[in-house]
Amino acid sequence: MRTVTFGRTGLEITRVGFGAWAIGGSNWAFGWGEQDDEESVAAIRRALELRVNWIDTAAQYGLGHSEEVVRRAVEGEPRLLIFTKGGQPEGPNRTSYQSLKRDSLRRECEGSLERLGLDAIDLYQIHWPIPDEEVEEGWSALAELKAEGLVRHIGASNFSVEQLERAEAIAPVEALQPPYSLLDREVEAETLPYCEEHGIGVIVYSPMASGLLTGRMTRERIESLPADDWRRQSARFREPELSRGLEVVERVKAVAERHGVSPGAVAVAWTLRHPPVHGAIVGFRRPDQVDPIVAAVDLELSDDDLAELEH
Repeated sequence: MRTVTFGRTGLEITRVGFGAWAIGGSNWAFGWGEQDDEESVAAIRRALELRVNWIDTAAQYGLGHSEEVVRRAVEGEPRLLIFTKGGQPEGPNRTSYQSLKRDSLRRECEGSLERLGLDAIDLYQIHWPIPDEEVEEGWSALAELKAEGLVRHIGASNFSVEQLERAEAIAPVEALQPPYSLLDREVEAETLPYCEEHGIGVIVYSPMASGLLTGRMTRERIESLPADDWRRQSARFREPELSRGLEVVERVKAVAERHGVSPGAVAVAWTLRHPPVHGAIVGFRRPDQVDPIVAAVDLELSDDDLAELEH
């Protein structure tokens, strides 16, 4: 599988990475419903067979459970890169809260290292820049963790340009993880150009809009999502946003049919066609989901395709 140099990190990453949010399980605020850990492990191993060389997870995903599943799946895979995130430590009753305090981030990092079975994390990221007034303390903490060798590279997720600039004044931001899809293009205006100008590596999350752009999400399926699937509460899966999203899905399906690929592959390939984007994080929960989406890596969208998708 083709690789690209991931910005300032110098890492060579495949253009698609395994996103481990959904495999965190259901017993937390942003779960995707009940998951089968054996299926999750099999999905990761199928991605590795196809030469996907990085996984993105977070301490918050299932309050540590996602990292534990990742460890089970990847033991003995030295070529694999592991990215994870902190800044949302566990609170009472399986909740989490926002903290970028130095000591809190250090505890989270140490917990991730233990769950993942690692001596050092390849990329450690601040999950959300919340509270905003703690961004400087949090970024300083990540710089310390890197200096100590507990993490190899440091990055941010969901940061604005203004927050990136504040972090840059302390230590270089090596990577950014923003949301980006045909239904979420806000980062095109300022954030992606800033990253390109400053050599910041970009891996985008939710390129399929949390499953909506896979082509399999009908109104009926959305209505039948389990009560513990966070998408039931998401504005994207409710009117008026839902109708807009389903209109885009029809255009994605048409392009996919022309190319003989899945709609999800088209949605992911669309994010990868933007020069500042080095990779896309794709969530898989079963091994049969992997091959149809990884096809995005080799999909070249024409100008006519782009015009139709962005209509």
